[in-house]
Amino acid sequence: MTRAGRLRLRPGPLRAAAGLAAIFVVARVVYRVLFHGADGSGVVLLPLPAVRLPAPFSWVTLLGPVTIDGLWDAVLSALPIAAVILLFGLLNALFDISRAFGLLARRGPLRGIARALAVAWSTLPGLGQAVRTVHTAQRLRGEKAGPRMLVPVLERTLERAAAVANGLELRGFGGAPVDGECLTPVTVRDAAFGFGDAPVLSVPQLSLGTGVLAVATGPTGSGKSTMLRGLAGLVDHVDGGWSTGVVEVAGHERRRTPPRDSSRLVGVVLQNPREGFCSELVRDEIGLSLQLRGVASTIVTARVDEVAERLGIAHLRDRAVHALSAGEATMVAIAAAVVERPILLLVDEPLADLDADARARVVAALESLAHEGGVCVLVAEHRAAAFEDVADEWWTIEAGALSEQSETKRLSPTNARSLSEQSETKRLSRPALPPLDSHRVSARSLRSPARRTQVASPSALAASHVRIALDDTIAVAHATLSLARGEIAAVIGPNGAGKSSLLMALALPPRDLVVTGRPVLVPDASDDLFTRDTVAAECARADRKARRAGISSQTATAERIAAFLDLDAEGLRERMTRHPLDLSLGERRCLAIALQLARAPEALLIDEPTRGLDVRARDQVREALSRAADAGTAVLVATHDVDFAHSLGARILPMSDGVLPAPAGLSVPVTAHPPLIEPAKRIDGTNRAAVAPAVVPDDSGVSSRSARSTDGAEEISSLSARTTLGRTSTRWAAVALLAANLVALAAFTWPFVAVAVPSQATAAVPWVALALAPVAVIVAIAALDQTVRSAHTLAYLGVLAAIGTALRIASTGVGGVEAVFILLVLAGRAFGARFGMLLGVATILLSSTVFGGFGPWTPFQMFACAWVGGGAGLLPRRVRGWGEIIMLCAYGAVASYLFGLLLNLWFWPFAIGSGTTISYAPGAPLVENLGSFLLYSLVTSTAGWDTLRAITTIAGVVLIGRPVLAALRRAKPVALRAPAPPSTRDVSDS
Repeated sequence: MTRAGRLRLRPGPLRAAAGLAAIFVVARVVYRVLFHGADGSGVVLLPLPAVRLPAPFSWVTLLGPVTIDGLWDAVLSALPIAAVILLFGLLNALFDISRAFGLLARRGPLRGIARALAVAWSTLPGLGQAVRTVHTAQRLRGEKAGPRMLVPVLERTLERAAAVANGLELRGFGGAPVDGECLTPVTVRDAAFGFGDAPVLSVPQLSLGTGVLAVATGPTGSGKSTMLRGLAGLVDHVDGGWSTGVVEVAGHERRRTPPRDSSRLVGVVLQNPREGFCSELVRDEIGLSLQLRGVASTIVTARVDEVAERLGIAHLRDRAVHALSAGEATMVAIAAAVVERPILLLVDEPLADLDADARARVVAALESLAHEGGVCVLVAEHRAAAFEDVADEWWTIEAGALSEQSETKRLSPTNARSLSEQSETKRLSRPALPPLDSHRVSARSLRSPARRTQVASPSALAASHVRIALDDTIAVAHATLSLARGEIAAVIGPNGAGKSSLLMALALPPRDLVVTGRPVLVPDASDDLFTRDTVAAECARADRKARRAGISSQTATAERIAAFLDLDAEGLRERMTRHPLDLSLGERRCLAIALQLARAPEALLIDEPTRGLDVRARDQVREALSRAADAGTAVLVATHDVDFAHSLGARILPMSDGVLPAPAGLSVPVTAHPPLIEPAKRIDGTNRAAVAPAVVPDDSGVSSRSARSTDGAEEISSLSARTTLGRTSTRWAAVALLAANLVALAAFTWPFVAVAVPSQATAAVPWVALALAPVAVIVAIAALDQTVRSAHTLAYLGVLAAIGTALRIASTGVGGVEAVFILLVLAGRAFGARFGMLLGVATILLSSTVFGGFGPWTPFQMFACAWVGGGAGLLPRRVRGWGEIIMLCAYGAVASYLFGLLLNLWFWPFAIGSGTTISYAPGAPLVENLGSFLLYSLVTSTAGWDTLRAITTIAGVVLIGRPVLAALRRAKPVALRAPAPPSTRDVSDS
């Protein structure tokens, strides 16, 4: 941003400051009148009687005559503080503080917290969308908006935190970059990857060279993602898993080289790339790995522009990442992964959820990177046929082992189904289907006889002339459909056809839409329906609501789940005790279906029922939908999966461009198209297959040699030195943190500390306190920043600070309803005292940035909130269950009152000024000043705001404490790698 851009006046913060300044002046006048401070020698305006309070407040007089000069003196005495408030407002209006987060995140002592704030800033827009999506999901379930909504919102946010943590780790956050060997991107022999005592995948042999595009196939859950995460280093160093055998990537032993150190050598694109974005804008996201290494901004800009141009996404550079489509997000993620010209690129399920055009663009980009840029590209993908014409090597996972696919087993160009889909076809013995390798299939060819059509049955769902507009976009132009009882129909169409919008409109119809029948919807994000911490609690909630609605059913929700999953009594009992998100993906989808069926709908709508499911999970969902139809419920699915729709015997309803059914002459894309862009130019000017440099120049032009030694002695010595240095740094950080907190406590209590100061220096004490508070904050942040060296700590801090900011802003203006305290108490309890302090600081910083609320009060608010979160982390650890909730409620109440007292104490002399009977009196007895302060606090805060804050905190902890603590503890990163079986965990063979 240019200097002119930084100094552009933003009126919002200035208006807010002007309002606060006016309120302060009015409050000063009111205090003068209330506490006998508005009398003077001028004309009397209000002849109020003076009332002296009894002991122990006998020096306090209320009311008294109000004169013109007394009021004018009150206004004049308030102007200096009002001017300070206006000054801060002007600074907030002139300078965009959020841009400083990115600058500080590159280098310096505050880069960890600054990066966390940058992540939080980029999370805020998506958080709003998450709240809206969860609210919609709860409406679909028949629930009203309430505190329980925070649970699925938090679950969504924690999933994003995990993805962001992986992204930061893979981009080199906190790492020491190493050089590699270009000729041997991947060498794996006699290896296995696993978690706990159970191996997930065996890799007898895998060797990949430069300039190769290799594709690995296999059903969901077979281990494709585990293999890629193992090669990326996440399994050993982040996920808490283990590996055995020889696993070398770019010449480095994977177990000894964490992802952050090999980030320049290995680019990684994980599933759902949008969840892992760490920046607000596309250009910042692409250049993040360079920024984390402190590369000059001019070089970062040039490299980002180069990569974006050559991948055909230059038009996206200034877009917000949360506004990208799925295909655009995948392309941006690929650009971010190759911006440092890696030797190896690992890509997990890049074609999932993409329409035909987007798939073609992604395939063309990966093919260009391999064959034009010389990068070794390994792709794990279900839709493997899209790579048929460009892949060089094919690998498959069967029975938990990776093997190279023989020539006879490779996919034929005439069959676009993956290996898992082929085996499923044989098992189900389906009738012949339209050829899926065609570029476009006509709407007429998609029509098939419905297995369950009952023409004579009454209509269970009907709607005609449906038109849905979302803002200025027509999502559904014209749709008409009708389903009979027990019928199954499938809406088939490309991304953007309007399928999801149609189902949402049928489930929650707008006022001008008439829908016949009582439909319920299982949304694509079906996990948003869950708000309880056990499956049993979810089922009990669904059954209770059904009984209250007068719905009688002979089948309980738990029994329905058992039937869907074919569980015996023991299997059902075991699943009832689990957290809903601890079930498999297919089981979670079946749970969502069962919860919605408890409402006895006439029609069940389900959006993308097979997304991310393997063969077994698809069978489970198919069984659930078939049983629902057998019971007389009409079933309408929206899906890209034509095979799944045919296996259900569904009546196919083609949809395109918002029209249902699509005209017979209109073609509906269902498979990948030929590439629509020219192959990108080489990312590097040379072919990496032809070179294997021993020395790689860094961005400053200075060559750096690999520190790798044959016997590992240098590595061990360096590690020992870093460990010693880290311990020394940690001790100094602890001392600095303690000193900063003591200084802050003195700044809070300066009215009482001033008693010990010589009388001639008393007048300077308040201004010294105001000056010391921000200094103490900076020292405390710098000390706490030493703990933000983990990508996971940074990510969780960032996304939880975003939630805290949203809660704080939402409760602004609602006196005392401080919902942010609920988060601070629960997060501090789950993640510990240091994290609680960090979260308090980050929440105040970010929320003040959002609404321009910086002022002299900000450092005090930061410390007070930090102490609330840190104190929760110091409570006894062994207390669990409802005893823990009671303990947290008591702590929340005490913290609410102490928070109010502390914030009142430092500001009391400034708020009241001199001339009232409860003003701060330098040199007065401590008991008198303390009594005046307590009376001021009681009237202005304790009896109102603080009490409401305590009630809000207690109510929130009672309502959502258990599920939120469960979610936080489930998401808490594994500190140490889980031990592997001794018989297999042998690294000596490397």
